[in-house]
Amino acid sequence: MERKIRILMAKPGLDGHDRGIKVLASAYRDAGMEVIYLGLRQTPEMIVASALQEDVDVIALSSLNNAHMTIFPNVLKLMKEKELDDVLLVGGGIIPKKDMQDLEKMGMGKLFGPGTPIDETLNYIVDWVEKNRR
Repeated sequence: MERKIRILMAKPGLDGHDRGIKVLASAYRDAGMEVIYLGLRQTPEMIVASALQEDVDVIALSSLNNAHMTIFPNVLKLMKEKELDDVLLVGGGIIPKKDMQDLEKMGMGKLFGPGTPIDETLNYIVDWVEKNRR
């Protein structure tokens, strides 16, 4: 039996707006993924430590507080240090297009803005995992 996709979801920093990530967590669970939701006020260190402990395929971050250019690169750096090269890092929130491009150049997966259809995010994640599963 093939292992379910394991996705760790978190709200890094001081962002308290968690409705969107909770909707996505439910949708991913309903689609058959194993969802680990860390909740609010997570540090990059907490996120990466949890990803290692839970042996996840994907880390999904949500940022609505304009801290994405600090937090997302820190998570990427820690992932590289811990050799999580086979884990997808995706994000969502209110992120300007230029920042999205810069983050993707750094090695992040796709970044999604408000109003992105859930199926678009789900299909991207499933396709990536199927192509890159260890």
